Amino acid sequence: MGVRPVVSSRRAQEEGDTVTSSVPWQERLSSGTEAVQDEVIRWYQETPHGQAYVPTMIWGTLQTEAYATVILGQVVDFLGVPNDVPAGVAKRTRRQQVLYDGEHRYDVVLGEQALYTNIGGPEVMRDQIDRILRDIDLPSLALGIIPATALVDMLPVHAFNLHGDGVHVELVSSALTVTEPAELGLYREAFSRLSGAALYGDDAKELLRKARSFWSGAEGD
Repeated sequence: MGVRPVVSSRRAQEEGDTVTSSVPWQERLSSGTEAVQDEVIRWYQETPHGQAYVPTMIWGTLQTEAYATVILGQVVDFLGVPNDVPAGVAKRTRRQQVLYDGEHRYDVVLGEQALYTNIGGPEVMRDQIDRILRDIDLPSLALGIIPATALVDMLPVHAFNLHGDGVHVELVSSALTVTEPAELGLYREAFSRLSGAALYGDDAKELLRKARSFWSGAEGD
């Protein structure tokens, strides 16, 4: 998914500012997934330094075509929106160019569970992990993985994306952006604590290789 409807803060409500509620996914995706992906591309292009925490799936900008096809197919099936998955996947793949243009940087933290959440079966998962291993050393990417048994100085929280002026959060029924400065500060502190528990470099690669071995062994399951 990946849209950014405006969500009012408590301060805005107290000051009597106009309240704009989040837009339901079914309305946002009423013409399919492609148009929303265009918006995500603009968002990434306008975010020179982003941070993302994704505990249970692979960050969208690192997804393979096969992995993204399964994810967007599930979105279409669950929400009952028009099925334009190939077009949506093509646009999602296009946004990945920000990793190679030399103008962007992303700090990303995955939960180890993201390497084991079964999206599309062993072959899709194995190829997905290979892709991460191939890109993990990109200058534009700082990728950490929190081991499943790590002691984290942070209560379990949902996935979120931090950009220059807001935090993007995706819910089951809609997506929202938090822009209240005090709330942004909490998200930044949360990301700091989560990244502090993550493994990077060779240690992260070891977790990736362990997961790849798992999916290679699961081929006949």
